[in-house]
Amino acid sequence: MDRSWAWGLVILTACVLLRGDSMPPDVAAQKAGLADFNSLIGGWRGVGQVRRSSTSGAWTETAEWVWHFGPQEVAVDYVVKDGKLFESGRLSYAPATKEYTLAAVLPDKSKQTLVGTMDGNKLVLTTTEKDAAQKEMAEIHRMTITRLSPIRTLVLFEKRTPAQERFSRVAEVGYTRADAHLAREGGNGPECVVTGGVGTITVMHKGKTYYVCCTGCKQAFEDDPEGILAEYFAQKKAKK
Repeated sequence: MDRSWAWGLVILTACVLLRGDSMPPDVAAQKAGLADFNSLIGGWRGVGQVRRSSTSGAWTETAEWVWHFGPQEVAVDYVVKDGKLFESGRLSYAPATKEYTLAAVLPDKSKQTLVGTMDGNKLVLTTTEKDAAQKEMAEIHRMTITRLSPIRTLVLFEKRTPAQERFSRVAEVGYTRADAHLAREGGNGPECVVTGGVGTITVMHKGKTYYVCCTGCKQAFEDDPEGILAEYFAQKKAKK
């Protein structure tokens, strides 16, 4: 994963120089903290189930994970279409506390802020009791994102009241990559010149075709193709 966040950092440097801003000292650490989620970048097909292995109340949705390169932060955007429990969110990382924050928007347009840490291949995020106390239902919500494999991901939604000790299941969405037929990272497929992930989108520069993994990386490439390619080929040469 070092390759991915190192390349992403170069993009941030270029963007900052173009804008004349000063780079926050923890940008590299933000990128490093989110490096594991490079495997989620791209499109997904999801099946939501209230009860596992039951079609009662089930639904289908699609989702996309996209890198966000901002002047003051690095983040990953998670956007869902036709979801019953989640609409969109921005996942960020705080190096000082080593915590992840998901600023979520729900289908009814209400907002949640979930905070948590990694537990193996799982990211466990919860709202706080303080937040719950401000809501009419006074519920604490938990969201667990489990990366099972390069083409399979689970997102579990749970809730409890402040008086309860255990969370109860609300529903779970099982995702399969929309491009599961393509070679994944570590294979022989095209490589994103921005992050080193799986290249699924073509970009052009001086008559040559290159690949990027998401719309965020496409924008970063278009902002500074020369800088991106210079660092990409330098990394390739160093690897050899």
